[in-house]
Parts: sequence; C-alpha cells; structure tokens
Amino acid sequence: MKKLTKLAAVVVGCGIVGAAGFFGFAEYGQHRSFPAIAADTSAAAEVQVRRGQYVAATADCAACHTVPGHAPFAGGYVLNTPFGVIKASNITQDPGTGIGGWTLAQFDKAVRHGIGSHGYLYPAMPYTAYAKMTDQDVADLWAYMKTVTPVKQKVVENELPFPYNQRVLLAGWNLLFFKDQPLTPLPGVTAIVNRGDYLVNGPGHCAACHTAKNFLGGDVAQGFQGGTLQGWHAPDLTPNAHVGLGQWTTGDIVTYLKTGTSRQAVASGPMQEAVENSTQHLTDPDLQAIAAYLQHLPASPVQAKGAIAATDPQMVTGKVVVESQCEACHRSDGTGVRNMIPAFAGSAQVNATDPASLLHVVLMGAEGPMTSGNPTGAGMPRFDWKMPDEDIAAALTYIRNSWGNSAPGVTSDEVHRARTQLAAEPWLNR
Repeated sequence: MKKLTKLAAVVVGCGIVGAAGFFGFAEYGQHRSFPAIAADTSAAAEVQVRRGQYVAATADCAACHTVPGHAPFAGGYVLNTPFGVIKASNITQDPGTGIGGWTLAQFDKAVRHGIGSHGYLYPAMPYTAYAKMTDQDVADLWAYMKTVTPVKQKVVENELPFPYNQRVLLAGWNLLFFKDQPLTPLPGVTAIVNRGDYLVNGPGHCAACHTAKNFLGGDVAQGFQGGTLQGWHAPDLTPNAHVGLGQWTTGDIVTYLKTGTSRQAVASGPMQEAVENSTQHLTDPDLQAIAAYLQHLPASPVQAKGAIAATDPQMVTGKVVVESQCEACHRSDGTGVRNMIPAFAGSAQVNATDPASLLHVVLMGAEGPMTSGNPTGAGMPRFDWKMPDEDIAAALTYIRNSWGNSAPGVTSDEVHRARTQLAAEPWLNR
C-alpha cells in the first residue's frame, strides 16, 4: 500500500512538473521573437502595394476577413467549426479595433507563425500554409494592408467551449501539426511546378479544404485527396481519373479557376467564393503553374467499382425523377451545358465517395460564380421544398451510376441528415 501511495505521488508529481513545463513552454512560445524579414523594399511604394494586393488575392484574405456587403477586411465573418464559432478579426488600419498599431514584425508573427496580439491564433487562420510564404510576399502584403481604409469595428469574441477557448493549448496543437518553416523547392521538377507548389501549399492554402482532417483538425497524411467541411465536400485534386482531375487538361483547370466554370464543373459553395475573391484575379502563368503542380501529384488510390444495376429499384425510381426534374438543364446524355451547367457524365464530384456537396446543392440550390470571364453565372434551384428524401436519394443514386459513373448509392437517411443539418445551421447555406 505504501509503495502504491509513493508511486501515485511520483505520478502526480511528474504530471504537475510536466504540466508546468508545457505551460511554461507555451507561454514562452507566445512571446518569442522571429528573424527579421529580409525583403527588397526599394521599389516605389505603389509598386510594392500593387504586388501586395496580388498577394492578398492569392491568399484569399477577403474570404474570411470581409463580410459580404460590408467594409473590406473589417472582420466579423463567422466560421462555424467542429470546435465552436470563430469570428474573423478586423485587419484594417484602425489602431483600436484593427491592426493599425502593428509593425511588420507583428504582422509577420501572426501571418506566418500563428501568434497574434492575444496569443496563439486558431488554425482556422491558415498560418500553417502561410508559413511557407516568402519574406518578400509578406512584406508586400503588409505594404498593401497599410493602405486599407481604417474601419472602427470591434469583432465579438469567439464562441468556443472549454477547453477549446484556452489558446495556450494551441501550443500543443502546433507541436503536432504545424511545421513553422519555409517551403523547400521540389527537386527534379520544372520551375513552373515549383511555382505551383508555392501557390497551392503557401498563400493558396488549398489543403485547408481539399485535405481531410483528423478529430483534432490536423491534416491527414493523404494530401489533396478530398475533404468534407461545413457541409461541403472539397473534391480530390490529384490526377485520379475517377474522382480527381485525371480527365482535366491544363486548360480545363485554368479556365475553371479563372471563370468558375469548365466543361466538367461549376464552382459552388466555398469554391465559388474562392474563385470570385481569389483565383479569377491570378495571372494565367500562375494558374498554369497551379495546374502543373496538381498534375504532378501522385493519383489517389480510389478506383471505380461496378455501377449499381439499372434494374435496381432505387435506380428505376431515380431514372423517373431525373427525367422529370433534371434533364431539362443537365440533358438526357448527362453532358450539361458547357461553361454553364455541369455535366453529370464523368464528373469527379458526382463520383466522389462523399455525396455531401451533391446533397447540399440539390436541397438548397446554388449559384455559379460571377467573374469577369463569366459575368452571368447560372443558378441551380433548390428542391428541399419539392422532393422527399426518398426521391432525392434515388435521383442521386441514379446520377452517380449512369453515363459511365459508378459511386456508392445515396440513402434516404443521408438525405434526411443533410436536410436536418442545413435547416438547423443556415450559415452552411451561403
């Protein structure tokens, strides 16, 4: 008994020492300094600002820090995460409620190292990707941000339950999932592929949506093989011919990122916002670099399996529903209308293992992006009011197993869960 008591005391003592050590390490981490940025600031101010504006578009800063219809970069955008509600901060030059009193060093510390004025930042801010940005891009971005009109707007605090509201614990998350280091060029590839690597994995932070997350919100090892977040499925970006970009040419990828449409797909949900705020503003050489990098990735291992038989009762019902509700726009051969209405045939999103985006669009409808290259995006009507769960499940099962497609069937229970979630959480519908 005495031995057990002594052992317990040792364990408790070690726990106290370990906890004290962790919190000491975490506290130190919040206040440590980083090497000064080495950037060329000799260019004329307007040149550096113009470069910084391009970096801001590449990094899609507006997506989170601008509420549609409100002042640019004034914050307040609500991010609903599995861990609670996070409010995007005001990053205008207001000194009281924004970042007007910051230095370049403080800006860099937040953007690339995930440490802001209140301590560790939550990784909803993609500093894990921005860490790969160059000194020059960060300096240029700061030059641009200093020209943003100050807006006095205090952002309401995050709504996170314990223990997620303890920022100090993010030191542990960073140890597990954050590599605070610049991007190393890929060996043996062209300069254009390396440029694409930088854009995709650095400012573009594509993995934030297109890589699946574990239960702690960290990336899983299988990068760019698709992920589901906030009721949308971000598809596989690898050259997989069934669920990825294997059937897309460089031109297809460039056109999609430039206009939000292609012969295969129309951007919707978060990708619609990304195209409108970010990718349509990139230069063609940079879009071609992104395409080159994605085509350089190893294809994911997902393979097409046998399609559900046309005689299956759900397929029979689905055929009737699709013929009456879908074919007027998407056509009887499943080819859609190029650059306006997405094709069903051979669609990676249709064949995706997770039908979340299909359920979202059918239930709530969607609008195509409005871009300079495609100013009148098409719209998809919502069917939540019109079709019961069983009919939607049958229609999607038919679409996912016709015209050469093959994907798991959709159940009425899946439709019901999606319908319930979207009704209870209207923020998912934007």
